[in-house]
Amino acid sequence: MSVSHSSQRVYITGMGALTPQALGAEQSWTAVRQGISGIDRLNGMDLEGMAVQIGGQVAGFDPAEHLSHQDCRRLSPSTQYGVVAGREAMASAGIDNLADGRINPERFAVLSATGYGPTEIIHHGTRTIADRGPRAVSPYTAIFGAADAVSSFLSVELGALGPSHAVSAACASGTVGLGEALRTIRHGYADAILVIGSEDSINRQDMAATANMRALAADRNEDPKSASRPFDRARSGFVMSAGASALLVESEDSIQRRGGAALAEVLGFGSSSDAHHATAPHPEGRGAQQAIREALQDAGLAAEAVDYVNAHGTGTPYNDRTELAAITAVFGEQAHRVPISSTKSTTGHMIGAAGTVEAMFCVQSMRDGFIPPTVNLDEPEFQDFDLVPHHGRRVEVSVAMSNSFGFGGHNATVLLGRAA
Repeated sequence: MSVSHSSQRVYITGMGALTPQALGAEQSWTAVRQGISGIDRLNGMDLEGMAVQIGGQVAGFDPAEHLSHQDCRRLSPSTQYGVVAGREAMASAGIDNLADGRINPERFAVLSATGYGPTEIIHHGTRTIADRGPRAVSPYTAIFGAADAVSSFLSVELGALGPSHAVSAACASGTVGLGEALRTIRHGYADAILVIGSEDSINRQDMAATANMRALAADRNEDPKSASRPFDRARSGFVMSAGASALLVESEDSIQRRGGAALAEVLGFGSSSDAHHATAPHPEGRGAQQAIREALQDAGLAAEAVDYVNAHGTGTPYNDRTELAAITAVFGEQAHRVPISSTKSTTGHMIGAAGTVEAMFCVQSMRDGFIPPTVNLDEPEFQDFDLVPHHGRRVEVSVAMSNSFGFGGHNATVLLGRAA
């Protein structure tokens, strides 16, 4: 692939999503800005012995409406979600295919981001080999059970000849994917990159493992809508959710050549590692501070330029406290003035898709001049912050910041600017 070294400005031009609230990017945003929760008691799963029986599922999704019978059988739900969200992002950008010559296929890349990965395929393969022996295991297990299943599938479907790969950084995966797309295009290695975050951890193994880690809210099985409560004194953990979100990221030159339109600019990105613990954040938010500071430096902005922060805001006791401490360390007094909300209060935690869907919400927030709420914030623990409780509000947003911090000490922050 040819390389053209440059310092391109980078924009988001297409968006797609499947969330616990809705099927579609705009439908999901409508629900989030209204504070409508997508969390409920789990359906279609054996809940026997499960400590946590709630989550955010993608309701109403029928893969047969989007995929062949063969692909419905081969692809895990997480891959199905990612493929459909990716198609929506392409369609919203006005690109049907790469054969019309408006974008060089050799300079079009596909990047998938996931935390847990398409685990259902692996689970099925393990059960098959135990029950029926090695010869019964599908050869596609090795392909569609991998983290790059979405990017592999879509690169073939689109005819994309640029890099096709995956990133995995636990809960920070989606934001890392968007940051890598920024860097790749900025430095001239691609003209456009389709970034897809996808996840489906609503299964007995992933739910049990995370619950046994004491990371999930286990005390709200009878009242699921109230379970995800970031920054509230009664918070007890996050709520696992499934879904996908895709962002088409392009260089300024690419948009101009094909006559496209920018939805938002990707201004800066920072990432780091805590180097502290497998699950717990650094108590002083050392890595989170570094990621936020690097994103601001990369964008050439001061903290005062940020009009809205979409917090990682999981609702675990440690994460919420540490994140606000990190924002304060970098922002100073601005931390107590800037509106900060957690959309996970309505979506739950979509793990590898969290970063892409929350970046999407930032784009829509800037477009509509509206900051979505943090619901279930009945008794705020951090009363000197503007956490946008219960109801969203109309505010002009020119620059938005989105944080993603994950197990393993992964930290990532992206800064987005309103399209001119």
